Amino acid sequence: MRLRSSVILIATLLTIPPVEAQTTSADTKMRLLTTITGDIAPKSVRASGTGFVSAHNMMYRHSITIYDAKAMKLVETIPDRVDLNQLGFTGYTGTHRGAPVEGAFSPDGKYLYVTNYAMYGKGFNREGTDICRPENNYDRSFLYRIDTAAWKIDAAYRVGVVPKVVQVSADNKYVLVSNWCSYDISVISTADQKVVKTISIGAYPRGIAISSDSKFTYIAQMGGSVVHKIDLNTWQRTRLEVGSNPRALVLSPDDKMLYLTLNKSGRIAAFDLVANELIKTVKTGNAARSLDISSDGTALYVVNYASDTISKVRVSDLSVLEKRKVCNEPIGVTYEAQNKWIWVACYGGSIKVFDDSL
Repeated sequence: MRLRSSVILIATLLTIPPVEAQTTSADTKMRLLTTITGDIAPKSVRASGTGFVSAHNMMYRHSITIYDAKAMKLVETIPDRVDLNQLGFTGYTGTHRGAPVEGAFSPDGKYLYVTNYAMYGKGFNREGTDICRPENNYDRSFLYRIDTAAWKIDAAYRVGVVPKVVQVSADNKYVLVSNWCSYDISVISTADQKVVKTISIGAYPRGIAISSDSKFTYIAQMGGSVVHKIDLNTWQRTRLEVGSNPRALVLSPDDKMLYLTLNKSGRIAAFDLVANELIKTVKTGNAARSLDISSDGTALYVVNYASDTISKVRVSDLSVLEKRKVCNEPIGVTYEAQNKWIWVACYGGSIKVFDDSL
């Protein structure tokens, strides 16, 4: 009986197909699909998660351009011109223009929020600069909200001076904006439709990441060597020592690791949020700017502004898997998860799209 049972077991095992190793983003190679051009000067790009990618074209084009992510075709060009009175702000006359810097989609994809480096028109006389302090008293700017059903600006929020990065919490409760020249962040309540809190950070706040449970936000202080971890319930703060000149931030899918670019040194860093320590850094190029992470959390993509390159980095050991010339002055990058494509904003006037699915 034992012999017969053993034979049956062996036969059964032999008929079970072998489990194939699952391909991850760390195993694939980037392949250039296309170069998108047009009336653009993209400072950044952002994937919606619902089939679109936005590009934000600063004061050089005064527009936000929207693309079909799969077709890689222009869907809409949204002028940054607004009537602030119609949007609920008194004391302004005529129309005003912005300068779209960065964008972030709401979790449900219904809205795109866009920061404006400055505002232009009557009542705005002191445009901020890249080198600034709060006491310079430059004009405060506005965050726009775009309705993605109509691709129209339907709301605005007065934030700080030279707003840069914007992020929306996964629970859609808060929209956070880092204000470069006023050294603070604006916290907008989506329920109240207004700024409900302003938090001082220090010189040049930039990158923002929010945990997937919406409990914590992380703010890079580019004018120092720390990332500020802020509890979104109590507003208590912890300083994480990460290295000089942190710029862009992303979290691992499980929220246990924080990855960031260190702009001046051209490196990316991995910070273990459980152990509360910096694990490792690696050189990717000169002037490491924006970065993003694959949806499976195995690969990072970073653009190196002064090297004209994009680097792909394996998360497990921070090994640089690929480094390739991409364009002159690549400055923004986003991972488009539906197709596993990488979109790169080239400041000179183009967008490069790479396939990283094979």
